[in-house]
Amino acid sequence: MDNIRIRCKNCNKELEGLSGKSVSCGCPNMATIRDNTKITALDLSNVVMLNSYKSKQSKNVLTNEDIAWQEARRQRKVRKLVFEVR
Repeated sequence: MDNIRIRCKNCNKELEGLSGKSVSCGCPNMATIRDNTKITALDLSNVVMLNSYKSKQSKNVLTNEDIAWQEARRQRKVRKLVFEVR
C-alpha cells in the first residue's frame, strides 16, 4: 500500500505519511499526516492531495444472466400454505 502524499500550498513542502508517525510541514497552516490515515490542517483549501488510496474494483464472478436470475428469485413472493388442524 502506498503512503499518502500531500503538498502544502503555503510553504510548498511535500509530506509523505508514515505508519505510526505524525508528519507536519511546520508552517502556520500546520498541514499534518497522522498514522498515514488522517490529514489535518488549519485551512484544508491550502492542501493538495498528490496521491491517495485506490479502491480495488471487485471482479464479479457472476455473469449477467446469473445476476438477473438472482434478482428474479429475490422478488418472488412466499406462498402461505394452509393446513387443516385436527
